[in-house]
Amino acid sequence: MSPNERRSAGLLLFRTTGDCGLEVLIGHMGGPFWAGRESAAWSIPKGEYGPGEEAAAAARREFEEEFGHPAPDGAWVALGESRQSGGKIVTVWAVEADLDPAAAVLGTFTMEWPRGSGVQREFPEIDRFAWCTPEVAAERLVKGQRVFMDRLRDLVTGRCGPSAHDGP
Repeated sequence: MSPNERRSAGLLLFRTTGDCGLEVLIGHMGGPFWAGRESAAWSIPKGEYGPGEEAAAAARREFEEEFGHPAPDGAWVALGESRQSGGKIVTVWAVEADLDPAAAVLGTFTMEWPRGSGVQREFPEIDRFAWCTPEVAAERLVKGQRVFMDRLRDLVTGRCGPSAHDGP
């Protein structure tokens, strides 16, 4: 990793539903910039890490900071990397788990708001979590993270085998 390269790592929780359906847990970004927005205003729980930290350790740390509980146990499946529009490279793993979004204890950050006011206010990093299908998540997620929905769907579809709709 070069010293100027910004990297984030995250953990995408998923659960299967009847007939091999799939849902993912994503979070709506907090703070005044994202208030009132739904499209391209959600994220996989993730955060930046530096050269001295392993990506998987950062993903685990960031999940706990943003959700307020440790990352669930289970096998982590690498979903690879994606470069976001700002140039940051995001690495994501998926783990099958079923957590209640209402149980989240939201992490916070402090920023000056309104800008130029000199007033420091605290906002949640993620203001809410929700389970949704990968199709809905792809509409809600920031553009650079949408590719992970396709990768996860391909992985889970492979585990389910052919469906009755695939023919003989």
